[in-house]
Amino acid sequence: MEIRVRVPGSCGELVQGIYQGEPYLITCPIEACSEVVVSDSWQGVEGLGEKSRQALKLTLEYLGEASLPYGMRLRSQLPHGKGMASSSADIAAVCGAAAAALGRKISPEEILRLAVAIEPTDPIFFPGLVCANQLEGRIFAQYRTFPRLWISIFDTGGRVDTVSFHDHASQVGAEMPPPVFISGSRQALEKQLAEAATRSALANEARLPKPFLRDLLEMSRDYGALGINAAHSGTVLGVLWSEAAGEGEIARASGEMAARLPELKLAGQTRLASGGIFYE
Repeated sequence: MEIRVRVPGSCGELVQGIYQGEPYLITCPIEACSEVVVSDSWQGVEGLGEKSRQALKLTLEYLGEASLPYGMRLRSQLPHGKGMASSSADIAAVCGAAAAALGRKISPEEILRLAVAIEPTDPIFFPGLVCANQLEGRIFAQYRTFPRLWISIFDTGGRVDTVSFHDHASQVGAEMPPPVFISGSRQALEKQLAEAATRSALANEARLPKPFLRDLLEMSRDYGALGINAAHSGTVLGVLWSEAAGEGEIARASGEMAARLPELKLAGQTRLASGGIFYE
């Protein structure tokens, strides 16, 4: 028996703020992921950090199981401390894999309740995009239809401990209502999404400044980008491009921007993807 479970990470958040006293974020899942393998061909755990081990313990307790009689291995494409939902993806993949190996079903809602007991959680393991309270684990809205924007990921450097940051932050976002995405053409949806993300990234400068954010925004617009988004409790920025843009042209433009802003590291190119928990 071998079970593989993948959960995507993120490039920060599309939007994060506070509305009527309640914090929220809108997820920004991408194609990079965390993967957990459970197998009966070996024993023990490999690659699980403190939060992932805690997730395994909580999942087993929730399912009424004393232990996991199989081996579990975690591998991730997501760096930690950058705002790319690495811990949230790890936790969700561990929860889903443990339940599947035991022949049990566990829903994203159940995983979210377990995850927020460990840390503020980016619910990138829900299908599509979601708007959620990341501290208490409430889902406000789910978006199944969205443009598959290209994203160039730039890292401003350093690391942010999400749990410590939220513990010491006076607030978890700027005061702003969640955006309303009105159905329309692909171009209209792309514009609405990028404008909301850019406003949120700029508003977050008062809370966690990103070096060269405004320079990157101005430069990216010169190259035809739609806008930017940010990791509101991390170090990465995303340059957002139309899904109709050419992959090669985006790579060229991103490389030129990186050369002109050497203080920022070009960390990759990806696309906005559906969140979820993917089983094999």
